[in-house]
Amino acid sequence: MAEITASMVKELREATGLGMMECKKALVEANGDMKEAEEQMRIKSGAKASKASSRVTAEGVVSAFIANDGKTGAVVEVNCETDFVAKNDDFVAFAKNVAETVAKNNPADMEALSGMTLANGSASVEETRKALLMKLGENVSIRRFERYATTTGKLSSYLHGSKIGVLLDFTGGDETLGRDIAMHIAASKPKSIDASGVNPEDIATERRIAIEKAREGGKPEAMLEKIADGTVQKFLKEVTLLGQVFVKAEDGKQTIEQLLKSKSASVTAFQMFVVGEGIEKKVEDYAAEVAAAAAAAKG
Repeated sequence: MAEITASMVKELREATGLGMMECKKALVEANGDMKEAEEQMRIKSGAKASKASSRVTAEGVVSAFIANDGKTGAVVEVNCETDFVAKNDDFVAFAKNVAETVAKNNPADMEALSGMTLANGSASVEETRKALLMKLGENVSIRRFERYATTTGKLSSYLHGSKIGVLLDFTGGDETLGRDIAMHIAASKPKSIDASGVNPEDIATERRIAIEKAREGGKPEAMLEKIADGTVQKFLKEVTLLGQVFVKAEDGKQTIEQLLKSKSASVTAFQMFVVGEGIEKKVEDYAAEVAAAAAAAKG
């Protein structure tokens, strides 16, 4: 049996990014053969990743990166299973490095991103993800990303904690304006910049509901369309960035459109990610599980 030294464990840990005990165990099983131990760990890592991939990842973080020139940036959502792991330093660092990788390398899709070398690392994004999965014992997944590369404007970002992230492409104004608007987006969650970006089906639904409400309220048929128009316009002000009242408006009335006009600025695009948005979380009923286990034990 070959002697397994601390330096060997350290070397394997640096090569794989996995835990010390896992590295030591792999070296023992490989009789001290570093190459074989690393190969076996990668095989096991892949197997564990496949097994864990079916587990729901509705927690996690949103991270953003903007290059020093302010012209290229990205926002990403990286998920895990629990909020505890979402606060882990290695997990948070992975998300930040993924955002930087996307910004600098412009992957066409998730598959392309997975094969790229992770920023500030030596392994690929996928290899690092699998190693992180092994280390943390939870499924880790990159859910989505958005990248902007502007030629005429500048980029700004805002992170509300680690759960909401915004990437903004705008022209005119200064960094303070960009951050204020990105922060407003995180707080007010507009669906689009203006009415042209709102789903026509959503508008049709609002119109239909307004007409039916007015009809049930006894309004004359001749007035229904006019009432619906007013309701739709109110709806559009609520869900479009330009129509919303700026969250920091001193008079409580200034809209984003008015703010931008006063600064000779405009918004070209924005992307907002909210962690776990749209993911159906599994509801754990521990009391029921305990009761079922107790019943099974009684036979």
